[in-house]
Amino acid sequence: MTGFQIVVLWSDMLIWLLVAAGIGVGVLVAKTPPLLAAWRRVGANRVGMASATVLLAFIAIGLLDSLHFRLQLEGKPGQKASYAIEVLSVLDVLAAPLRLRNEKTYSEPFATRLYAKETIDLPGGETLRDYPRLKHGGSHLGEREGDVAADAGMTAFRVGVLALLGWLALAAAASALVGRGDTVAVDASGWQKIWRGETVFAWNAVLVTLGIMLLIVVPLFWLAGQYHVFGTDKVGQDVLYQVLKSVRTGLIIGLVTTLVMLPMAVLLGIVAGYFRGWIDDLIQYVYTVLNSIPGVLLIAAAVLMMQVVIDTHPQWFSTAAERADLRLLALCFILGITSWTGLCRLLRGETLKLRELEYIQAAQAFGVSSWRIVVRHILPNLMHIVIIALVMDFSGLVLAEAVLSYVGIGVDPTMISFGTMINSARMELGREPVVWWSLAAAFTTMFILVLAANLFADAVRDAFDPRAA
Repeated sequence: MTGFQIVVLWSDMLIWLLVAAGIGVGVLVAKTPPLLAAWRRVGANRVGMASATVLLAFIAIGLLDSLHFRLQLEGKPGQKASYAIEVLSVLDVLAAPLRLRNEKTYSEPFATRLYAKETIDLPGGETLRDYPRLKHGGSHLGEREGDVAADAGMTAFRVGVLALLGWLALAAAASALVGRGDTVAVDASGWQKIWRGETVFAWNAVLVTLGIMLLIVVPLFWLAGQYHVFGTDKVGQDVLYQVLKSVRTGLIIGLVTTLVMLPMAVLLGIVAGYFRGWIDDLIQYVYTVLNSIPGVLLIAAAVLMMQVVIDTHPQWFSTAAERADLRLLALCFILGITSWTGLCRLLRGETLKLRELEYIQAAQAFGVSSWRIVVRHILPNLMHIVIIALVMDFSGLVLAEAVLSYVGIGVDPTMISFGTMINSARMELGREPVVWWSLAAAFTTMFILVLAANLFADAVRDAFDPRAA
């Protein structure tokens, strides 16, 4: 068995720290009745739970892509173990057919031949201009290239039936769980409760969303072992593999950047609005000056300076993955530093309004300290704004990475992201015929991720807004 060496990137540590923090927050919520009641309202929201199911699928892909290692190279017995330069992840292992089965250049989705004609040498010294056969796409068909539609359709149907059976098993388990406390017809009672919407948790929305995902994703990945379902790019790499690898980059850009800007925005916004006076003037001056600097230019200058530091210190990195990871984190921190001003201004205005309400003035009259008022009364009434702003910022940051990578100041060119995919598609759109599938795959995946995040944010805002309770 080939050995391996675990590789822990900085972004990996941040991701798993976020997972640990999420578990800690879950424990805290379970012990705090008001928070538990609010999250139960989130769980009862059908749209929110449907979008949460989609988000969990993206998060699962990101977590699988955050477990990195290097394979051990073959050597003589007794020699010191040496490891490959390439850093792989668990996702790379699971998606090995997509990663390793590369073609020569472009090919359309479900194609059996390349997208451009080439000169093919024939026996006898003759040549022919034709579309060369793909090495892997549809190779199981042999000479039956015209049977692609029938073969893919029948395979998708058979696998879809298996996915449907798996979904029915999950639905039966959920029904048994819901109807566990009933004294009659446990499964039937649970099933009826779920589909009538009589459960506290929106099981019907989760199961419907999960069923749609299984019916799409399972046949898609099954067919990916036989065809390039999303086509290939200029160097023949499978576009579906690029989409999967881009998910982690998008999540890191959205989550890490959001957490960088959150403490500064919340603290300065509430302090400026509550204490007013010269403190308010100073904080307003700071974010007004920062807003006066063109954001793209500031980000470009910081990224380019960071790139110079990376280029002049190659001894810091043992692999290309570590180098790309440092640039990714630098981009996250730069985006965080430049994107906190909007939330800060919003919280300042809301705090100015809250501090004039009767219950705040009553607390001041009773001698309650300012910081206690801020923590116990001001902050809880601002959390719905913070949550919706964070998720909206997450969506905007995922899109911002695409724009920055498009203009050449985003993530490292060796790192796969939605931005690098779109940047590569820029030249492809100028070809004749047009290579459209890379851009379409990146756009569709980004759209689903951002839409799910926005819908979930709406559900959380409605549940946590004290005026809606």
